[in-house]
Amino acid sequence: MTIPRLIGTDFGGPPDAPLLLLGPSVGTSVAALWGAVAERLAEHVHVVGWDLPGHGRSPAGRYRMPDLAAGVLALVDGIAHGAAFHYAGDSIGGAVGLQLMLDAPERLSTATLLCTGAAIGRPEDWVARAATVRTSGTGALVEMAAERWFAAGFIDREPAVVEELVGALRGADDESYAQACEALADFDVTERLAEIATPVLAIAGAEDIPTPPESLARIASGVKDGWLVVLDGVGHLAPAEAPGRIAELIIGHVGPRDAVYDAGMAVRRDVLGDAHVDRAIAGTTEFTAEFQDLITRYAWGTIWTRRGLDRRSRSMITLTALVARGHHEELAMHVRAARRNGLTNDEIKEVLLQTAIYCGVPDANSAFRIANQVLTDYDARADEQ
Repeated sequence: MTIPRLIGTDFGGPPDAPLLLLGPSVGTSVAALWGAVAERLAEHVHVVGWDLPGHGRSPAGRYRMPDLAAGVLALVDGIAHGAAFHYAGDSIGGAVGLQLMLDAPERLSTATLLCTGAAIGRPEDWVARAATVRTSGTGALVEMAAERWFAAGFIDREPAVVEELVGALRGADDESYAQACEALADFDVTERLAEIATPVLAIAGAEDIPTPPESLARIASGVKDGWLVVLDGVGHLAPAEAPGRIAELIIGHVGPRDAVYDAGMAVRRDVLGDAHVDRAIAGTTEFTAEFQDLITRYAWGTIWTRRGLDRRSRSMITLTALVARGHHEELAMHVRAARRNGLTNDEIKEVLLQTAIYCGVPDANSAFRIANQVLTDYDARADEQ
């Protein structure tokens, strides 16, 4: 193992407060990605970010995921040797968090994993991207990154934030970026999630293309103590796109477990694919929290993770049930989930045609109207990517 030298950025915080480490996404610097969140977090905890080798402040180097985890531990030991700490990371930073919980579980108090996965993308795609960067440099990725990093409309709303992040990508060392791609190509801890006992808050962006909500749902349902929030209108770089919401969620997670409710967060549990999803909305109270947790963990979570049916079949059954009961808001969400679970538009159409006979034409008529709008929007968004 070669332990890379990771340079930390101290964002401040009370001197006697718990330590929180922040990890970046590939092609970004921790200051550009996490700066606005860190400012809020530093009111509560001591915040230190780290940069990938050849990104931001860290020197270039060769590495794989276990090396990065060892580098984070070395950075922490330079601050407080052997100390336990909280961790939050986006994309590859989240993957490093998973590696840390497997390699040094006694060191992490909590982990917040954003827009990441137990495996991210396809190995062959990462290998191809590494080759592109070695040939043409990180500048060749700028247009693609801008399209895949952010939710619709964010580039127009926050051009300065976008430019800072894109500037970090242009400034990244080509070989170090390629090393990050190859580290992700090698990374897959899906079968080891059940080993993780550290409390995990998984945060997904509803519009994240590289690591969609089901990627975070898989983590939250796979670890022993997982909690999932999906943020609407957010893409792959959640700390930059929704700093206020991210800060509130992290503050709630690193404090007492019920503090997420005290932070004014309401949690609505829905189902997406093979795990439960918590959608941050207004209105949930401490009074309703245990009932919601019961539904999520023992009803929806158990049913969607059973081996008796695949996700495609469960999506078809769920669509039929929602049409029959007239649950239109849930139907729209599950039409999107059905696409992510592998159903085609034509297969969804066949399911709805079947409901016209067995659930009634008026209910099927409403379902077709909702599904048509959802699928039109879904396909348009996919074409943009």
